[in-house]
Amino acid sequence: MKLHAHPASTTCRPILHFAAESGIALELAFVDLFAGDQRSPAHAAINPNRAVPVLEDGSFRLTECSAILKYLAERTDSPAYPAEPTARARVNALMDWFNTGFYRSFGHGLIYPQVLPDYAWPKAEMQAAALARAESESRRWFDVLDTHWLGAGTYLGGAAPSLADYMGAAYVTIGALIDFDLAPWPRVRRWLAAMAARPAWASTNGAFEGWCEIHRQARRYRIAA
Repeated sequence: MKLHAHPASTTCRPILHFAAESGIALELAFVDLFAGDQRSPAHAAINPNRAVPVLEDGSFRLTECSAILKYLAERTDSPAYPAEPTARARVNALMDWFNTGFYRSFGHGLIYPQVLPDYAWPKAEMQAAALARAESESRRWFDVLDTHWLGAGTYLGGAAPSLADYMGAAYVTIGALIDFDLAPWPRVRRWLAAMAARPAWASTNGAFEGWCEIHRQARRYRIAA
């Protein structure tokens, strides 16, 4: 199977992490998002959305992070996507929760406009207002994650991670791009520490952590100047 992806991408990291821990061999077709490869005619022919990830399994082609995770889990009968109906429904609900309200507010509303020019608002006052609203919404989502979704177990799925953990951890950690402070949410911090201690975390999140360091250095330079 081939995955068209960028290893720092928020929606590619969960797939790379899950595949590595599940022993799923994926050939990586590198799509340089920072160079705009996703907008090229060649990639548009693969995915008209001009986005990553894209999974190719023979003649079958699949887009969207959540769908690809579920497909790989079902192909390998992974316990991370349980077969029991109520347990699977809970994983589906969590993945939808991360993918809709949370990611819309935190990723597209708060984080990306500060680090990706294409997401920024054209005027400073518009940017400030949009960021203030997105931060307020994001904090509300973090309250829900900390007090409702995360219980006494180590992971969202209990004693072992589910697909929701792989996807959710990648979505939450994008806050590192702006040094978003997670101190108010102790269960979230405990959960992320458990995910970061997973055997394949370092190998599949190194590119993202390198991107974070670039932004940290840029902020230090601006402060020093």
